Amino acid sequence: MTLFIQSLGEVADRYDAIVFDQWGVLHDGSRPYPGAVACLEALSDSDHRLAVLSNSGKRSLSNLERISNMGFRPDLLEFVMTSGEALWLDIKNDKINETRLFPIERAKGDADGWSGGIDIEFTISLEDAEAILLMGLPDGNTIEDWRDLLSKARQTGLPLYCSNPDIASPRADGLVVSPGALAHEYQDQGGTVRFYGKPHRPVFDALKSKLGADRLLMVGDSLDHDIAGAHFAGWDSVLVQGGLHADDFKASSRKQTLERLVREKNCPQPTYTIGTLQ
Repeated sequence: MTLFIQSLGEVADRYDAIVFDQWGVLHDGSRPYPGAVACLEALSDSDHRLAVLSNSGKRSLSNLERISNMGFRPDLLEFVMTSGEALWLDIKNDKINETRLFPIERAKGDADGWSGGIDIEFTISLEDAEAILLMGLPDGNTIEDWRDLLSKARQTGLPLYCSNPDIASPRADGLVVSPGALAHEYQDQGGTVRFYGKPHRPVFDALKSKLGADRLLMVGDSLDHDIAGAHFAGWDSVLVQGGLHADDFKASSRKQTLERLVREKNCPQPTYTIGTLQ
């Protein structure tokens, strides 16, 4: 049974560390949500260990800089783990054989910035690639914009490495299509996809190992990724109502909305739910 809480302070003492998602929890991609900075500062001042686990195609340092530029002091966070960092580490540790990659990125240069320190080459054509690296989608893009390219890639048998499994992400002006939607489209067409990030277990285990903690609390806004991933990793979770599912929670009572979403998505119940970070 999910417990409805008013602030994280009500349950924080039960955990060795509290782990936050980024988009939809801490910020909307442009600015922090009201109360988010104050919430993390209060928790840190009470000696709670804090970290971030994000489905971001970029590496950990890039995301720490993004969060810091929005007003979150970097010393608040003990560690930032991203799906892009997890993929980078696998390539660094020779767990991936393909070295010539065709990049799909949100902004030109993202792939080059991500790849420092590993021995890979980016190609400008599918014909020269051994695999596709899917980091992000340009703002305003839809699956339809990439359908022809996916079809060609599938015909030649290129595997796709997706370093951001999110289907959609909250932004200041609404939801945008995220790389995970494109990766699932490729998989549905018969293409081979390897996902990095939530809800897949390895990224949860990687952060747990970094923290050296047992009792972990995941704070996220996605039932599919944050809540389900935490559940199967053995973590407790908090669903933030003000992010990805904000419109759903505005439409009816919290209890009815949560029951419907859990049923429709066939996801586990979160341990707790909260309106916004307090």
